[in-house]
Amino acid sequence: MAAALAARDDCDVMLSLAGRTEKPAVQPVPVRIGGFGGAAALADFLTAGGYHLLIDATHPFAERISANAAFAAEVTGIAAIALRRPEWQREAGDRWREVQSIPAAIEALGPSPRQVFLATGRQGAHHAEAAPQHHYLVRSVDPVEPPLALDHVDYLLDRGPFTLEGECDLLRQHHIDIIVAKNSGGAATYAKIEAARLLGIEVLMVARAPASAVTTVDTVEAALAVIDHLFPPAMNRGV
Repeated sequence: MAAALAARDDCDVMLSLAGRTEKPAVQPVPVRIGGFGGAAALADFLTAGGYHLLIDATHPFAERISANAAFAAEVTGIAAIALRRPEWQREAGDRWREVQSIPAAIEALGPSPRQVFLATGRQGAHHAEAAPQHHYLVRSVDPVEPPLALDHVDYLLDRGPFTLEGECDLLRQHHIDIIVAKNSGGAATYAKIEAARLLGIEVLMVARAPASAVTTVDTVEAALAVIDHLFPPAMNRGV
């Protein structure tokens, strides 16, 4: 989204990152890092900066950021778009059990020890401490801090995109018999779902929260079309 907007000469763009990743990818537009201090403070920032459009392109599971964005857009009257990649869909051979949260997924693992691939990132990984009988493989971009209070846990620092061959090797190497994953959508981390299907491994799939009332699109192209509909292309604007 940022790259597509940077290529245009009719808008000024500011990209805001929450600051949860230690080494974020380089971006083609100006970047600010860190929270705003809540929804009201975000609204004040938008008003003070003279912005005309707010694009919520955060992770599908960053519910608080999305809620703050929707609130700020409503109270300021600024136009808003939510960019959400489509959810993964169950296919023939998938062994999914849908759950509503990471704690629910940990509970659904059951009492008997299992080899668990906790593929939810470091956010929420501490919920695994409620079921210490399992052996966990935790993959995240940045280290889990503080480390989990578990006797049986391995950490893997890695960033997608991942390959089907690599994910199959990983699951076999760690003797994984169940995966806990968020239904994030997109191609970068889908290989683990394909690998689970191929190897017959069960997946506890954490469902997304209901969508907000903000106009939602699922591709950058669709977002650009909405922007051109909201604002004449020749109009200068802040995004």
